[in-house]
Amino acid sequence: MAFTRRHIFLSLIWKYLEQCSLQVVQFVISIVLARLLMPDDFGVIALVSIFISIAGVFIGSGLPAALIQKKDADALDFSSVFWLSICIAFFIYTALFFATPLIAAFYEKQILVSIIRIIGLFLFLNVFISMQGVVVAKKLWFKKMFYRTLIVSIPTGFFGIFLAYKGFGVWALVWQQIFNAILAFIFMQFVVKWKPTFAFSFSRVKSLFNFGWKLLMSTLINLIFGNLHKLIIGKYFSSAMLGFCDKGESFPKLIITNIDASIQAVMFPTFAEFQNDREKLKQMFRRSITFSSFVIFPIMALLAVVAEPTVRLILGEKWLPCVIFMQIFCFLYALWPIHSNNLTVMKALGRSDLFLKLEIIKGLLGVLLVLVGLIVFKSIYALVGAVAVSSLLCVFINAYPNKKLLNYGYWEQMKDVLPYFMLSILVGILVFPMAYIHIHDVVLIATQVLLGGSLYLLISKIMKMDSFEYAWQLLKKIR
Repeated sequence: MAFTRRHIFLSLIWKYLEQCSLQVVQFVISIVLARLLMPDDFGVIALVSIFISIAGVFIGSGLPAALIQKKDADALDFSSVFWLSICIAFFIYTALFFATPLIAAFYEKQILVSIIRIIGLFLFLNVFISMQGVVVAKKLWFKKMFYRTLIVSIPTGFFGIFLAYKGFGVWALVWQQIFNAILAFIFMQFVVKWKPTFAFSFSRVKSLFNFGWKLLMSTLINLIFGNLHKLIIGKYFSSAMLGFCDKGESFPKLIITNIDASIQAVMFPTFAEFQNDREKLKQMFRRSITFSSFVIFPIMALLAVVAEPTVRLILGEKWLPCVIFMQIFCFLYALWPIHSNNLTVMKALGRSDLFLKLEIIKGLLGVLLVLVGLIVFKSIYALVGAVAVSSLLCVFINAYPNKKLLNYGYWEQMKDVLPYFMLSILVGILVFPMAYIHIHDVVLIATQVLLGGSLYLLISKIMKMDSFEYAWQLLKKIR
């Protein structure tokens, strides 16, 4: 089906509302849990999440993305991918089950065995959820997902808080995740009317696999190397320090999930729809990358400025060591729209081969820089700083192929986003000195954010910046 501009924009709004509601719920829940639990508990869950996420890549990436990219995917395609994914989930869980004692011995935490084995069972539920997510993405049914987020996230959050209050410790986080997976599965059965059939086609799977396996490997490499610093921190420092690092990352990550992930969830099927019209695709790609930067750069700059009072106010004094991590990750995630847009357009064009090559190059670069931070400087801050430097260099790596594909390379991209980056830095510098005024943290945060945001919008209007004008015109039309 052809997506109209209005259809795309409304889908983006619903996806944004879904992510926004999820962020608010998770934000409130994380505040309460952080005050009830210890950094060490969050460090343990951070380790578990890495291994479960790696296992989940084999189910949620590759073939599902290939279904979205394939314009004429039918019921046989869906059914074939489903049954293959079930088989993959069985083998992955079996491998994970027998590997957990080795993982626990390596990190000297025996509790990892039972936690990973229990949470790993929900890989099978994720097969169903992943397939139904493909239907949602292809049809841009993001309004349905908005309701799912509210119905699932709120009760699971209260459940986790109740268990933490009752003294369950790290198991409060474990059972919260389990309850969330079960509710999400139940909800999707009612909302998305897709069920697998007893049909399977090797030829269909082979066709999809030609695109999907490269994307799967790309996602796997990205996930492993993207979490390498956490695996190292958990081993050579402490789970408490991993908890600080993970919590520091969670603030900017939640915001990016709220904004950029919403944009990319809509843009991938939209880009795929226009994959044969390169000029139109370039226009949409350029608009997406500049608009994402216009929104995300100032948010990350202001979050870095208010990091300390935010942590002190929301999480408490015991979490202040995570402030420096939050500021480093604000820089890292500010670059996310450039990364994600370049990679999304390559996926939409079916160039998963380029996607894989880029991930290998970036992975090797990331490993090199992380090892330098660990071995040469022997500092956890140098280690995380190396991840941020790697992210900056990867901007140019991700943008390079699109010079040939769409005649939109990194120099042109940098020229488009640099005004928003520089303006965000300027606004951050202007409001930062207010931190030295002795006022309550709530007043300080509100004043810095409101003043910084107002300055950013005012200067954008005065300079007639393209994305500001675009956003203003869209809002006028919607109104």
